[in-house]
Amino acid sequence: MKDALVIGGGIAGIQASLDLADMGIQVHLVERLPTIGGRMAQLDKTFPTNDCSTCILSPKMNDCARHSNITLHTYADVTALEGLAGGFRAAVLKHPRYVDESRCTGCGECVLKCPTRVADDFNMGLQERKAIYLYFPQAIPQVMTIDPDHCIYLQRGKCRVCVKTCQAEAIDFEQTEQRIELDVGAVVVATGYDFFDPRGLTQFGYEQCANVITALEYERLLSASGPTEGNLLRPSDGRPAKRIGFIQCVGSRDVRHQLFCSAVCCMHSSKQAVLAAEHDPEAESYIFYTDFRASGKGFREYVARAERDYSVHYVRSRVARIAQGENDNPIIHYEDVETSRPARMTVDLAVLATSLIPRPETAELARVLGIEVDSYGFVKTNPLAPVDTTRPGIFAAGCCRGPFDIPDSVVQGSAAAARAARFVE
Repeated sequence: MKDALVIGGGIAGIQASLDLADMGIQVHLVERLPTIGGRMAQLDKTFPTNDCSTCILSPKMNDCARHSNITLHTYADVTALEGLAGGFRAAVLKHPRYVDESRCTGCGECVLKCPTRVADDFNMGLQERKAIYLYFPQAIPQVMTIDPDHCIYLQRGKCRVCVKTCQAEAIDFEQTEQRIELDVGAVVVATGYDFFDPRGLTQFGYEQCANVITALEYERLLSASGPTEGNLLRPSDGRPAKRIGFIQCVGSRDVRHQLFCSAVCCMHSSKQAVLAAEHDPEAESYIFYTDFRASGKGFREYVARAERDYSVHYVRSRVARIAQGENDNPIIHYEDVETSRPARMTVDLAVLATSLIPRPETAELARVLGIEVDSYGFVKTNPLAPVDTTRPGIFAAGCCRGPFDIPDSVVQGSAAAARAARFVE
């Protein structure tokens, strides 16, 4: 059999890799970050079961790392693809970690001694990490990475504290970029998604009002491994948030930004509101929505339970703006659709459900792979063969195709693997 290439180590890419590997196919899984796991690793719980996200994801990550038919290429990018279906040659550029993966034990002693602090991307900038870091506690591979943009030695030729601290002698500042050539029969693209940046929508007060945050920032606040250790505290003063407002469709269904519905936001906010009540029974949540989408199995029952058991209130409305009131409390100004009259509500914390959009790198990767993107910038697929791209032998799964929830992404990962297997036998 020929090998297969999977680009993207989120849940869709992991599922595709495991399915292909279980068929006896050698898989090369390429991930741009230092670890696999993707966006799902940043979530606290999943709807509609409220299961621990990491508890579901980590076993699959470990299966990927241990599978004899899977080779992980983390901290790497695909830079070229030539040939035809069944006979591709791919070029992968592996970036230097400046840490020897075969020596590093992930003990973290170097992190304790490193003097440089920078914003932690995994925790959405809500806390800091060091210049040498583990992307998140359950990272696979469990290997440190040095950030070249903030490392004192790589920038100014001084420090080297990590070299002196590391008993495994894993620090290697002589590492350079490596170019790897791969012969593969098929390619699965599973590069995921990004979030719309709400800074341009000044009416919602993001970065102007201290207690207006995005849904993913809220997710990190809920997580036990996050900056507040799972306590739902306001960023401005560290006080518990008792009344929370969730604003839907920020950047979605808007002729000035994204025309499409992001599919998952309604249920995502419902889950976050339920979790707020589980963390603090006194918490009260209000979800401001225009239309509500709950089309999955058990979703409607979940919403009904949120209203009945968890003090979640659904307000059909159009939010006009969010202003900052006394004690940094956000004031949500909205039109109540039922009365057609303006209204306002003061909350402790306002959470923006921002649109799911294509990753910035998607267009360039599509050019490298020779596939097309649709009018929104997502990978274009065949309506009658939903995981087939515009180039034979290349398939797409998960949110690189458009907004999908986790079960849909897993199903698509398996579907893409089944299609790809035809070209590697």
